Amino acid sequence: MIVLAAINAKYIHSNLAVYALKAFAEQEGAEALPELRIAEYTINQPIHEIMGALYETGADVIAFSCYIWNLEYVCRLAKNLKAVMPRVEIWLGGPEVSYHGIEFMEQHPYVDLIILGEGELAFSELVKGKDREAISGIVYRRRDKICLQPAETLVSLDRLPFLYRDMRPFEHRIVYYESSRGCPFRCSYCLSSIDKQVRFRKIELVKKELQFFLEHGVPQVKFIDRTFNCDPERAKTIWEYIAKQDNGITNFHFEIAADLLTAEQLKVLKGMRKGLIQLEIGLQSTNPQTLQAIERHTDLDRLGKNIRQIHAYGNIHQHLDLIAGLPYEGFTRFRQSFDTAYAMEVEQLQLGFLKVLKGSPMEERADEYDLRYADTPPYEVLSTRWLSYGELLKLKQVEEMLEVYHNSGQFRFSLAYLMQKWDSPFDFFLALGEFYGENGYWGRSWKRLDRYDILRRFCRDTMQRADFCMEKLECFLLHDLYLRENLKKRPSWAKEWGKEYGKQFAVYFRKAGYSGRNVHLEPWKGQERQGYMLYDYEKISPFDHAARTEFIPEEEFQTLLAKE
Repeated sequence: MIVLAAINAKYIHSNLAVYALKAFAEQEGAEALPELRIAEYTINQPIHEIMGALYETGADVIAFSCYIWNLEYVCRLAKNLKAVMPRVEIWLGGPEVSYHGIEFMEQHPYVDLIILGEGELAFSELVKGKDREAISGIVYRRRDKICLQPAETLVSLDRLPFLYRDMRPFEHRIVYYESSRGCPFRCSYCLSSIDKQVRFRKIELVKKELQFFLEHGVPQVKFIDRTFNCDPERAKTIWEYIAKQDNGITNFHFEIAADLLTAEQLKVLKGMRKGLIQLEIGLQSTNPQTLQAIERHTDLDRLGKNIRQIHAYGNIHQHLDLIAGLPYEGFTRFRQSFDTAYAMEVEQLQLGFLKVLKGSPMEERADEYDLRYADTPPYEVLSTRWLSYGELLKLKQVEEMLEVYHNSGQFRFSLAYLMQKWDSPFDFFLALGEFYGENGYWGRSWKRLDRYDILRRFCRDTMQRADFCMEKLECFLLHDLYLRENLKKRPSWAKEWGKEYGKQFAVYFRKAGYSGRNVHLEPWKGQERQGYMLYDYEKISPFDHAARTEFIPEEEFQTLLAKE
C-alpha cells in the first residue's frame, strides 16, 4: 500500500497534489497498481496523532507533499515513522524539496526518494514498479549512493484526469482547480520563474469541469493558475462562461496581473453578480528600480487605473499584494509603495515579507543584496542592504494593524474618516502599532469590541487636528459595528437612547413591515444628516458580509410614526 499524506495549513484547505498523483496513476495503471490511499491532516494536529494514524495503515510507502509551511513538521514526522517502521519507504515531493535534492537527502538519511517538479509521470511509473534507473524526475538511494535523474518530460494538461467526481471529501473546504501551469513572468523571488513554459488545459475541458462545480453548488473554487489572464482572450472566455452559468452560490478566485486587463474583460467583470469572483493582484512594489531588479514588468499606471475601475463597480473583492524586503526598497521607499497601494482602495492589502525560496533566482543573488534570511522554512527575510532588522520589526507591526483594522473589513467607515485626517496611511498604521506597544497590548487576545475601544482611545490621545471630531468618529465606529452584528450589548462609550426611542422604533418596525428581530435602528446624530440608520440582517451582502442599510431622514421617520 502507498499512502499519499498531506499536512495542510488548515482544515479548510485541501491538497490538490495528492489527489492529482493518485488520479493520474490510477488512470495510467488500471488494476496493476498497489492500493493507493490519501490521508489528509493539518499542521495543528499533535504529531503523535498523525504518526499513530499512519503507523496503523501498515503502508509500504508513505509519500508526503512538502511546502514551506509544513516541511519541518513533515521531517519530524517522517523521521519518527522511519524509527518505528524501518521497512517503510519515505517519499517526498513538492516545491520545497524539488531543488537541492541530493543535499537534502544527505541531510535527511530517513528519506528514500524525492519526486521532482510536477510529479505525475514519475509517480505513476514508480507505483507501476518501473526500474528507478529508467525514471526521470527523481532523486533516490541506490545502496550507499544518492542518484539524481532530472525531469525530462512535462505531461500535457489535457491528459490529466478531473479530480472531483465525488465532492464529499471536500465539504466545507476550499476546492482548488488548475487550468494552466507555468507563468510568463520571471519574478526572481518566485519558483514559477524557473518554469519556462506556460501550458493550458483545453477550454472545452475547463468549461465542462467548471459546470460540474456549478451544478454541485461548490461554495468556492480557487484557480491556482499563476497568472490567470496572461492569455487575454482565454481569460475573457472563461469569465463570460462563469457569468452566464452563475448559480448564485459559487465564488471563483483568480490570481491576475491587473495591468493586463483589457477593456473587453473589464466590461465582463462589471456585469458580474456581487461576490461571483474575487481577484488577487500582485503589485509587490511601486519602486521602478525594485521591479527591474526582480524582473517584474508592470505598467503601474494602468494597474492602478484598472484596480480603481473595478473598485467602482462594487461587485468584486480585490486582494492586492505588497512584499517588504525586496532589493532597493528601504523603509522610507516602502512607505511610498504602501501609501500608493492603499490609495487604490482594495478590500484587502496584504503586506507580506520576502521569502528566499530554495531554487529561486533570489537565493542565488542573496549575497549581492546583503540579504539575510532565516535558514529554516519559510526562509523569511531578516535584513537587506536597504532594510534593517529593526525597521523590519516596525513593518511587522504595520502588517498586524493592517490585518486587524483594514483587512478584516470591520472598520471600513471609521478608517475612511480617519484617513482624511492623516497625510499617510502608512504613518497611521505605524502610529497605531506603536500605541499598542506603549500600552502593552501586543500578544493579548482581544474581543471585537476591544479593538474598537483601542482605536477610539488611540484617536482620543493622538489626534490633534482641529477638524477631527470624536463624535463623528464614534458614530462611524458604531455604524461599522452594527453593519456586522445586531449588538446585544452596546459599547461603553455609545450613547444609550432610552425607552422613548425603543417605543418609537417598535412602532416604526410594525408600520414599516419589519418583525423587529433581525433589524436595528440607530439614531444618526452629529453628522451632516439627521435621522436614523436602519440595519436589515436578513439581507447580508455576499460581497462584504454587511447588513443591508437604509438611511431614514428624521422627517420621513416622524411621518410614518404619525400614520394611522
